[in-house]
Amino acid sequence: MGEIRRLQRADGPATVLAIGTANPPNCVPQDEYLDFYFPVTKSEHLTDLKHKLKIMCQNTGTEKRFFHHTEEQLNAHPHFFHRGQPSLDDRLEIAAAAAPELAASAAAKAIAKWGRPATDVTHLIVSTNSGAHAPGADLRLASLLGLRAVQRTMLHLNGCSGCSAGSASLRLAKDLAENNRGARVLVTCVELTIVSPSAARRTPTPTPSSARRRLATEQARSSSALTPWNPSNVRSSRW
Repeated sequence: MGEIRRLQRADGPATVLAIGTANPPNCVPQDEYLDFYFPVTKSEHLTDLKHKLKIMCQNTGTEKRFFHHTEEQLNAHPHFFHRGQPSLDDRLEIAAAAAPELAASAAAKAIAKWGRPATDVTHLIVSTNSGAHAPGADLRLASLLGLRAVQRTMLHLNGCSGCSAGSASLRLAKDLAENNRGARVLVTCVELTIVSPSAARRTPTPTPSSARRRLATEQARSSSALTPWNPSNVRSSRW
């Protein structure tokens, strides 16, 4: 049994063979971002917030911002910037179409650097925080790249692809590569901010009365948290 398992595993540790990157097509320089953001979100009257955001932008070290969405696209969806109107479905619909295409652009560059045909890829891992559709971005990406006999793994909503989700994807890829002899794993992490943009708004300044009400609520929660356990309030469930 040990010999069979040894033959199934790779002889050495996993290795990164190539890396490809891609950005959404629309680039806004950092020094022009405020002139883009406030008009498109109809927030130009909030001059005090614009000044605060300007200070923040000057201290982030960011030089460029890449977006899938354009001013025309956002103007066609004004409900994106009205908090009382539902917009999630429309945002996810845009992301569902755009995310696999952006991922395919980066993946194609990595495959080209690798120097072998895409059909040699045996495993595909796709991570995104931009929606959780089924079928997911992994199926569409496999179709765009011409991957036929490939084992797909989709990681939804695991956090930012540049941090926690990206690390989880690489950890999974390492396990697949080292435990499947001859495996060639393609990892793709893609994010689109179309899911999250919102209009600027002022946070209401709490009045003394509202602060007292909040304090009373906090105290009530603390009291309820210390309530002694009562067996009569416990319900059992059978699974």
